[in-house]
Amino acid sequence: MRDYQKLDVWKKAHLFTLQVYKEILPVMPIEEKFALTQQIRRATYSIPLNIVEGSGKNTDKDFTSYLDNALGSAKEVEYAFI
Repeated sequence: MRDYQKLDVWKKAHLFTLQVYKEILPVMPIEEKFALTQQIRRATYSIPLNIVEGSGKNTDKDFTSYLDNALGSAKEVEYAFI
């Protein structure tokens, strides 16, 4: 098991999540409040959550799989911002 709080990737994902919640979501158009905004919220916090969950796995292969899921969520947020 890994201590996720010591992982640079988790630290960056956590800061990114805080930034999105503080700077991006509040300025989203009202018509997107229950659609795109919710999807961005879920995808954004999925990034550090997958890193945390993967850090609790016993094998590097399992951990890598969760990192891959986190990357997928990051790409989802990227597209939503476009």
